[in-house]
Amino acid sequence: MRGYKVFAGTANPEFAKRVAKHLSLPLSAAEIKRFSDGEISVQISESVRGKDVFIIQPTCAPANVNLMELLILTDALRRSSANSITAVVPYFGYARQDRKAAPRVPITAKLVANMMQTAGIDRVVTIDLHAGQIQGFFDIPVDNLYGSIVFNDYVKAKNLKSPIIASPDIGGVARARSFAKLLGVDMVIVDKRRERANESEVMNIIGDVNGKDVILVDDMIDTAGTIVKAAEVLKKRGATSVMACCTHAVLSGPAYERIAKGELDELIVTDTIPLKEASEKIKVLSVAPVFAEVIRRVYHNESVNGLFI
Repeated sequence: MRGYKVFAGTANPEFAKRVAKHLSLPLSAAEIKRFSDGEISVQISESVRGKDVFIIQPTCAPANVNLMELLILTDALRRSSANSITAVVPYFGYARQDRKAAPRVPITAKLVANMMQTAGIDRVVTIDLHAGQIQGFFDIPVDNLYGSIVFNDYVKAKNLKSPIIASPDIGGVARARSFAKLLGVDMVIVDKRRERANESEVMNIIGDVNGKDVILVDDMIDTAGTIVKAAEVLKKRGATSVMACCTHAVLSGPAYERIAKGELDELIVTDTIPLKEASEKIKVLSVAPVFAEVIRRVYHNESVNGLFI
């Protein structure tokens, strides 16, 4: 076989190490430095000629730096005659602007897709894209994995007396419904009105949560405004407990303070983004084994969807 190598950027090195460990493969060597003005310098330290290469690099904060690092790594590998380059992007940044929701605004998700393809990426592996249609912004294969594969086992192990799934907004109904189907439970919807970016106002609960153990399901948690307010309203409507399962722990601004002081009993996230600080209410589940298995399957041309059946 032609062989494959796994490289890592600097965005989440611990996650990359966990993936490599599950593959029983050392991370390949690349020297990533900064010039004095902040520009990124990359040098691949070993031969990749004819190899299938995987780059592990989420484009989390600082998004601009991590995205450029991914593109520059890709260019270096392409110019080093790698056979193929797969970008393993656990968190796909700039995905929230995926359509023209107002006049004279960009579609940054499409712009990033164009940049990644132009750099020379042949395939993208990610998890819980903010919007599934972003896969269509690429003209290369995109494997969008599901965080529910790790949340499902964790929630079942909790043995909740009366679980019910909740979507924190109308846009997340499909994701919540899929998770509810996996667990074999009902679902409710939190109807909210967003006044401006990163601010939300919970308005109403569609469904009955009295005496229920509510599980809020979302792809990401940023400032935690939506989740914390939703938990408050759900408790007022009679919910026994409220936990949230969010794949990407962006957790910016006042997020940690809101979670600590709010009505949310537990927040379950994955390790796609490194946490800035520890919290008693936050539990981290690793998706590194999932990504490792997907890398193995992609290299051997095996079905990725088979993981989720």
